[in-house]
Order: sequence, then structure tokens, then C-alpha cells
Amino acid sequence: MEGSLAHLGSGLAIGLGAIGPGIGIGILAGKALEGMARQPEATGTLRTTMFIGIAFAEAIALYSFVISILLFSK
Repeated sequence: MEGSLAHLGSGLAIGLGAIGPGIGIGILAGKALEGMARQPEATGTLRTTMFIGIAFAEAIALYSFVISILLFSK
């Protein structure tokens, strides 16, 4: 019984941890493309800022993956 709860907890950790960054990256990329379409001269700055934001969002997903591994290993 205890092992199945660890499996459930690790699955929930990675599943719920991937929802937020997935939505965030989608919104971030959409808004960056909107900004690039409105001001093509700011494309370089927007692209750089977008990639930094994507990296932070992916870091959150990786944290949830590490937590799921730690829960599963117990």
C-alpha cells in the first residue's frame, strides 16, 4: 500500500509540476510573438527576454521532476 502511494505522489508531482510551466511558456511565447509583430525593431531584445523566461519556467518543471524522483525513491 505504501509503495502505491509513493507512485501516486511522484506521478502527481511531475504531472502538476508540468502544467504550470507548459501554460506559462505558451503565454510567454505568444506574447513575445505579438510584441515582435508590433515592433519588429525590438525583436532581439524580446527574443532574449523570452528565452530567459522559458529557462526559468523549465527550471520549475525540472524541480518537480526532481521532487517526483525523490518521492519515488523512498
